[in-house]
Order: sequence, then C-alpha cells, then structure tokens
Amino acid sequence: KMGNAESNAYRSHLSRFLPEEQSDIDGVFDTLSGLSGSAGAKNGKATKKTVTLAALQARKSAHTREPLPEQMTARLYNGMKSIDLPGKSSGLSEQIAKEQFVIFMSNLLKGNADEKISIVMRMISKAEGPVKGKQIQEFTEDLITSIVHVLNYRNELKGWNLENTRDSASGVKALASQLLSELKLADGTKPVGPQLMEADFDQGAIEDWVYRVPQISIFLSAVIRQGLQVLHSLPDQTKDILNLVPSCKGIKGRGLVSLLDIPSIIYINSHLPAELQHKWQLLFSSRLHGESFSQLCGHIVKKGPCIVILKDLDGYIFGGFASHSWEVKPQFQGDNRCFLFSVLPSLAVYTCTGYNDHYMYLNHGQQTMPNGLGMGGQHGYFGLWIDSDYGKGHSKAKPRCTTYNSPQLAAKEDFTLDAVEVWAVGDLPENTGAKGKKSILDVDPEARAFLEMAGKTRQSEGLREPVEEDEDED
Repeated sequence: KMGNAESNAYRSHLSRFLPEEQSDIDGVFDTLSGLSGSAGAKNGKATKKTVTLAALQARKSAHTREPLPEQMTARLYNGMKSIDLPGKSSGLSEQIAKEQFVIFMSNLLKGNADEKISIVMRMISKAEGPVKGKQIQEFTEDLITSIVHVLNYRNELKGWNLENTRDSASGVKALASQLLSELKLADGTKPVGPQLMEADFDQGAIEDWVYRVPQISIFLSAVIRQGLQVLHSLPDQTKDILNLVPSCKGIKGRGLVSLLDIPSIIYINSHLPAELQHKWQLLFSSRLHGESFSQLCGHIVKKGPCIVILKDLDGYIFGGFASHSWEVKPQFQGDNRCFLFSVLPSLAVYTCTGYNDHYMYLNHGQQTMPNGLGMGGQHGYFGLWIDSDYGKGHSKAKPRCTTYNSPQLAAKEDFTLDAVEVWAVGDLPENTGAKGKKSILDVDPEARAFLEMAGKTRQSEGLREPVEEDEDED
C-alpha cells in the first residue's frame, strides 16, 4: 500500500526527535491546524489535520505583531509544501499535511546539508530548477531581517535593542552581501556585482554554499525555533543560537547608540574565539568619556581581549579585535587570533596572514617611538592607527595590510575620527574585577582603617566608575 511507504519515511524522520521533542512538534502542529480550521475527529472518523499559509501568518500573539515577517512565513510555507509525500500528487494541495510538517522540521533542524538543500531551494524560489543570484540575495536578506525581528520579538537580544544600536536595515544588506560573496559557480569562480545577480546557481552550488557558510543553517534553525516556537524551550536545543548575540553590558540607561548594528554584532561575534562570544561590555565611548587619547588608554588597558570600533568623518565604520589586554609599551603585542574588520560601507573580517606578528601596538608619552594605538602593518604604516594626538588616524594598505591582508578601511588613507567605541569581550580579567583599577583603599586595608580612625573621608571612593555588572537583562 502507498500509505505504508509514506509512514515508513515519516516514521524514520519522527525517530530523530526525542519523545518530548515529538510532543512539542505535535503541539505546534495542532495549534496551527486549529487556526486553519481543519477538524479533529468527527463521528469517529478522523479527518486529516492540515495547516494553511493563512494559519502560519495568523500566528500572532497578544501583541498583534507577528513573530516572523510575512515574506519569511511564506518562504517557510513554500519549503513545507515542497516536500513530496508518496502517493500524493505533489504541490497541488494548498494544505500542509502533518507528515510534510514533521519532515520539514526534521530536515532543517536535524538534517545534513544534503537534506536541507532541496527545501532551501524551494524557499528561495517556488519554481523548479536553478535560481538567480538576485533571488538568493532576497532570500538571504529576508533571513537576516527575520533573525533580527524574531530575536527582538522574543526578547532574546540580551541587552542590545533596536534603539541602542545603529539602524539594522543597512546591516542586513551588508551581511547578506558578505554571505553571498561566498557563492561559487560550477567552475569554482566567485561572481561579483551585476554578474552575481544574473548568474544561475544549481542545487549543487547552493549545497556547497550552505555547507561553507554556517550562518545560513544557524539563522534558519533560529528562525524556525524562535519564530514558530518549536523546540525552543527544551534544554540543549538552543546551543547553536546560544551565542548568536552576546549579552550586552554597560550601555543601558546611558543614551548611547552603538556604532554597530545587530547583524554586524552577530557577524563579528561569530569570528571571536568561542570562549569570548558570550558577553560584550562597554569599556570606552568617545561620546561618553570624551575625545582624549589618555582617557581611551585609561579605560582599555589591562581589561582583557576587546573590540575597538572607529567611525571616520566620511561615515566609514571599521575596527579590530585585540586578543590580549592592551598594555602601554613600545613593543608589538597580541597573537594570531587578532583580526581587523570593516562594518560600513561593507561588512568583512580580515584575519592574520602569518607574514609578521605586528598584531597590536599601544604607546603613549614616548620620545623615540610612535605614540598611538595601532593594529597590523608597521610603524607609520598601520592597517588601523589612532594617533595619540587624538582625532587623527590612518589606514594604510597599498594594496593590502601585511599582517591582516585588509584593504584600506577608512574612506581616506589619513582620516579624521568621528567616534571610537571599545568593548571588552568575554569575562573581564580577575585582577580588574568589575570595578576597574583597584584603589589604594582596596589594596591596603591598614591604610583604610587608619583613615577611618582619623575621621578622614575616603577621597578615592567617589572616583570609581559606575558598576553595571549586575544590571538585569531586558
């Protein structure tokens, strides 16, 4: 019997889910089929429950905003509909059967690249056959828009929000372009610009792309789990999206808008060493702490690995990841985990070439050596440089920076700074604690007791930076 073949495939897909996962998927399907108005058991005869596009789109909460943007819901629906069931004329029914729903979840949440691809192809285009670069771009932009939307909707942005970050729309386009730059044609070439938009990509090319660009699978999984609320609350089910966005400390209530947008935070965070991806803490912002090189040094020295972000007067945004605590000294520091990056006008990360070890440099108040903060290249010719004469900088790379293979990151080789931001990543080093530099009163309890006996006020108490370590995460 046809029905038998169908149930075998269905059963093998079902067996990938743990019992509690199966009941979670059943519950979501039942809710959706209830919204579709398809009946349950009547007169002892069970009518098949199904799900419609309208039901997927109607899944609003009390807030009346959709968990997912409409275009993405339609793409998920097309993906579900594309699953052929034995003995059914495929694609004719507008209803999604339980088997299709389960196989879709199994392939996208538990499947290998091969299993994901045919569904991803149908999510990109309803028509069979190769897809154009432009269609892949639209799909990728929808996917990134959806991830920002659903994480915001579910309060999963961990202290970041759409108010304290740059507008995400340009970030969505920049991240989509960056992911699309990995698309290869059958002959192994990577088309660019208009050529990329018009090129045809077959299933093999898309499979290769999804395999090499992990963000596509991770974003799809997060959009399904968080958007449709499937398997989202079960333990061990969200490891892939655990550090998608790092938690954000130190910006709350300060009226500051970061130089970064959510897509660029997600992308840069994914390039950090895994043990540093869980938390970012604001150390310095020129808008909060003033435009001064000594202020910058005072806030970032000995604070562990961090990210430095600059914006020049032409609106270019770029920066670098420092793998070690900054120290003021005339030697290069850091290791090959350091990288440079660009956020605007394009999003990209530039990792070490191995050509030299000029990863990080910070010097101040020296007669004989250059004074400033630099990453990559060499003295007087850095990939990224902030001069100690605050406000001036350079990004020299003719044609590329020797240390990081990065191009010129600023609009002009010698640029004027508009803003600087520095974020500590991972946990702050033990010696600084949450309170920054220790006061003499912390170090020497006798001095403290002596002052108190003498009735003296403790001057240094008032000078500490406000501590924001324990703020609750909205």
